[in-house]
Amino acid sequence: MEQTKINARQLFVLIVLFEHGSTMVIPLGGEAKQDVWLAILIGMIIGLLLFLVYYRLYLYYPDLPLTGYIQDITGPIFGKIFALVYVLYFLYLVARVLRDFGELLLTFAYPETPLFVLNAIMMLTVMYAVYKGIEVLARTGELFFTLLYVLAISGMILVVAAKLIDIHRLQPVLEEGWRRVFKVVFHQTLYIPFGEIIVFTMLFPYINNPKKTKIVALSAMTLSGINLAIMMTVNVAVLGADAVSRSTFPLLNTIREIQVANFLERLDVFFMIALIIGGFFKIGVFFYAAVIGAAHLFNVKEHHRLVYPLGLASLLLSIAVASNFPEHVKEGVNIATVYIHMPLQIILPVLLLAIAWIRQRM
Repeated sequence: MEQTKINARQLFVLIVLFEHGSTMVIPLGGEAKQDVWLAILIGMIIGLLLFLVYYRLYLYYPDLPLTGYIQDITGPIFGKIFALVYVLYFLYLVARVLRDFGELLLTFAYPETPLFVLNAIMMLTVMYAVYKGIEVLARTGELFFTLLYVLAISGMILVVAAKLIDIHRLQPVLEEGWRRVFKVVFHQTLYIPFGEIIVFTMLFPYINNPKKTKIVALSAMTLSGINLAIMMTVNVAVLGADAVSRSTFPLLNTIREIQVANFLERLDVFFMIALIIGGFFKIGVFFYAAVIGAAHLFNVKEHHRLVYPLGLASLLLSIAVASNFPEHVKEGVNIATVYIHMPLQIILPVLLLAIAWIRQRM
């Protein structure tokens, strides 16, 4: 592991940028219709409880990443298998987010450019940042954090100024009861983005003030959840619940509706900048976790050596993960949720905590 450290502020910034990531542009919880804000906030609350499981494991092993203490808890054989599974899981998520990023740019700005080229440019940038280390990635996050919020606030002001918001589109609340809301929570919003906070178990050993880890992470997740709920609520108020649920990129459609005084319009650049910032940091955190996890698992003293081979593997996987974008989305919602996210974000961490607690008592 690296000898560098990051402070509490940098951890806060990384979590917020990570949680926003690609969720700013995909229709997060769109199937909940006008109750999407409820689905996101409930997913956030359960995600906060899930984080406490990860944090408790961190307290048992404050100097080890997830791929390290999982070997101590389950033994050398099963531990190495589970550690390898998590490394592959992080690489798979790198590929998925990279595919989201590439497909959106392909649709939005570069329809004639090959998907491989768009993904390669982003992946090379991420590889360079990870090669430089976690401190460089965290300091870069501090620079872009303010820019992202300036864009968000400016966009909100312009949406209000253009008189696009119709509150009546948010009614009726709970039209089909709680069943639809909880279905969306346990099929989507719990795992993406809140359950994905498990990746930070790989970064917690780098915190220079461990006592602040809990409050910083919970605060960052809460802020992110509120921001995402507001954003999706605005999308529904502008476009309507049906349009949001059918849209591939609802935030882009909302921004395209902005027209103030026949002068301010076609502000797609806002969307482009937010997409690049969010995508870069989400891919970067997942990729860094995969690199240091693989280095720890295979006893590679310099994790830099793994950046380029794992980066190339992620790039190729992002192309091979699905033959087209609808298939990619269907796989993420119907398959990955049940067979990948649920076991690795919920079931296995809870079992690890139970075993660690029993061993501590004994």
